Amino acid sequence: MTTGADHTFIRCRGLTKVYRKGDNEIVPLAGLDLDIARGSFVSLMGPSGSGKTTLLNLLAGIDSATRGTLAIGPREISAMTRDQLAAWRAREVGIIFQSYNLVPVLTAFENIELPLLLQPLSRREREARVLRALETVGLSDRAGHYPRQLSGGQEQRVAIARAIVADPPLLLADEPTGDLDRTSADMVLDLLERLRTERGATIVMVTHDPAAAARAQVQLHLDKGRLAETVVRA
Repeated sequence: MTTGADHTFIRCRGLTKVYRKGDNEIVPLAGLDLDIARGSFVSLMGPSGSGKTTLLNLLAGIDSATRGTLAIGPREISAMTRDQLAAWRAREVGIIFQSYNLVPVLTAFENIELPLLLQPLSRREREARVLRALETVGLSDRAGHYPRQLSGGQEQRVAIARAIVADPPLLLADEPTGDLDRTSADMVLDLLERLRTERGATIVMVTHDPAAAARAQVQLHLDKGRLAETVVRA
C-alpha cells in the first residue's frame, strides 16, 4: 500500500514485532506492508495495542523488528547495528513527544541546542540553527525562558524546535496534541503542516484525536498489528 504519488521514502515489508510475556507471545505488528511517500503527512490511528507506538519506535530506530524489512530513504534500517542506528537517528530523525520531555533546568534555547551537541558544529553554527528553529516555531522572544515559564502550547513548540533543529528529513510525533487545548493543538498542527510544505519533511504522527488525524494527508488505521483502513484526504 502506497500513501501518495511521490517517490517512496519509507518502505515496510512483512514488518513483524513479537514480544514474549511468560509463555505468551504478544504481536503488536503482524507482517505489515506499507509505503510512505517522501514529504507526506501521515497519521496513525487505532485502538490501544493496535501497533501504532510499536511502528513509531521501529521508524525511530528505538526498537528492532523481529521479522521483515524496514527501509527509510536509501538505508535499510532493519539491518543496522545499535550504534549505527544511534548515529543515523541523530542525523535523520526528529521526535516530538506528548509530554514535551524538556529539561526543566535548561532554557528554551538550551533545550533546543541539545541535539546539536552530538554533531561536529561550532558554537556559532549551533547558535544560528537554534535561532532559526525558534523563529520557525514563533518563539524567538522566549529563548531565555525556562519550561515552567511557558504555556503548554509554547512548551510543545519548543519541543518541535528541538526536533527540527538538525533539519532531519523525518519527523515522528507521538500524540503531539494530546495535552493541549484545541487552540494550542491547532497551532501545533499548523506548524507541522508548514514544516512539510516549507522544509519537505516527512511526518508520521500517532494520535487518538480524529480532528488531529484529519489534518494529515493520509490517515492509516491499524488494528491488531495490521493495516485496517487507509483514508486519503482529497
